[in-house]
Amino acid sequence: MIAAAVSGATHTATPDRIMEIAFGFAASKALFSAVELDLFNTLSESPATAPELQHRLGLNGRGLRDFLDALVSLDLLEREDGVYSNTPVSERFLVRSSDAYIGGMLEMANQRLYPFWGSLTEALRTGERQNETRNGTDLFAELYRDPARLRGFLEAMSGLSMPAASAIARKFTWQDYTSVVDIGTAQGCLPVRLARTHPHLDVAGFDLPAVRSIFEDYVAKEGLDGRVRFIAGDFFADPLPAADVLVMGHILHDWGLEDKLRLLAKAYDALPAGGALIVYESLIDDQRRQNTAGLLMSLNMLIETAAGFDFTGADCREWIRRTGFQESYVEHLAGGESMVVGFK
Repeated sequence: MIAAAVSGATHTATPDRIMEIAFGFAASKALFSAVELDLFNTLSESPATAPELQHRLGLNGRGLRDFLDALVSLDLLEREDGVYSNTPVSERFLVRSSDAYIGGMLEMANQRLYPFWGSLTEALRTGERQNETRNGTDLFAELYRDPARLRGFLEAMSGLSMPAASAIARKFTWQDYTSVVDIGTAQGCLPVRLARTHPHLDVAGFDLPAVRSIFEDYVAKEGLDGRVRFIAGDFFADPLPAADVLVMGHILHDWGLEDKLRLLAKAYDALPAGGALIVYESLIDDQRRQNTAGLLMSLNMLIETAAGFDFTGADCREWIRRTGFQESYVEHLAGGESMVVGFK
């Protein structure tokens, strides 16, 4: 009976899901190329036919119809009587003028992560990072040395953080606090969202001095210069700024456990009694079965960093308990992102 049941299951199974996963890289690259070609911004200006897009984007034309219709099938474009336009989702998240633009992250994924993931097998065999710092140099030192690359990286962090930042602005009990500092703030995506949503908050971002001009440009573009402050410092070398709430978004996963605990302890020291720490990441579900995004992000840390890894909400709650926090909880934010909130 058991053999028959297994045999029957084998006959009804299909390889469809395996093939979908296997060729997922093709859909990813189609999206990356659309962003690189400025397709969504072009269509935001005015819908267009394939020949019109060929001219406007400077393309050869061969394969263009298949490319555009593949994006239609992926729900990234609409087509009506041969005229292509953005979907509402593409218009919201893939057009540069939108305040919800996430294209910066996709640009970095295309330029850096896509080729580096080709070395995942080598990373698993050696345990060593596979990016431009595989010779032993520090990733962040490399990025921060080149102003253009730094700006691109920080824009990518805004794209990655945007959905979670909007959710944090809505879901956390900000009415109970008066000040907040975003640690490792990058462009300042979260501080901008908090300043807009909660006028009573004193809002600041903390990052290395090289970030200041990029942060201030972003804040000014958002119409919040004078409202959101930048604090320069190194979160390993310097004490963390004091505030009622400290936030670490996509920070802890860059580091090994010892450094994770160091940063959490420094946050505890900087907070007043009753203060709160928010850690948000692509948290792996506690059973390590469901949040594929979190698990793949941890593999990305294998490729990108010397010791970094992602973690579950239960892991993080245990670490913040070990560093002195009294209570904590986990709450989902958006997509694969969740936050752990600890209270001093």
